[in-house]
Amino acid sequence: MNLIMSDCPLSFSPSFSSDQNTVIDLSALNISPCLGCFGCWVKTPGKCVIPDDAHKVYPLIAKSENVIYVTRLFHGSYSPIMKRMLERAIPIQQAFLHLYRGEVHHVPRNVVPKKAVIIAYGCDNVEEQELFLKLTERNALNMLFTECKVLFPSKEELEHSIESEVSRWTNS
Repeated sequence: MNLIMSDCPLSFSPSFSSDQNTVIDLSALNISPCLGCFGCWVKTPGKCVIPDDAHKVYPLIAKSENVIYVTRLFHGSYSPIMKRMLERAIPIQQAFLHLYRGEVHHVPRNVVPKKAVIIAYGCDNVEEQELFLKLTERNALNMLFTECKVLFPSKEELEHSIESEVSRWTNS
């Protein structure tokens, strides 16, 4: 399974189309902030208690072998809607802890190891990009990324960057 999760509508037509490939425009979904209630660990393990569109997304993140996250670089971090969705993906982690690569992390809940490309567009500030690289390095450990590449295209180069990465999926 391959997933493109974007914080904005994409006008390109991906060169792939099947039940194994999904494009999600987070800006078109209703995704509430995480309440921090841990209901997804205690009350309804593996399922968030908030009834919104996040339920459609986090299972796709868990089972995807290849992911592309498209996000505007926002103060050295993900855009608000992307950050909100990633925080709401906590049901794909368990409350239990284990050692992973010499560090303590939550035990994943049926998460497939994945290759990831994070496309952070719209900011050419080097300090923000360096901060974002540190953040994504830490996220890669929690999300079981076996590979993680981060790109910083301009808004004008965004769709070409996505198409280029998608072509790697279809050629591999």
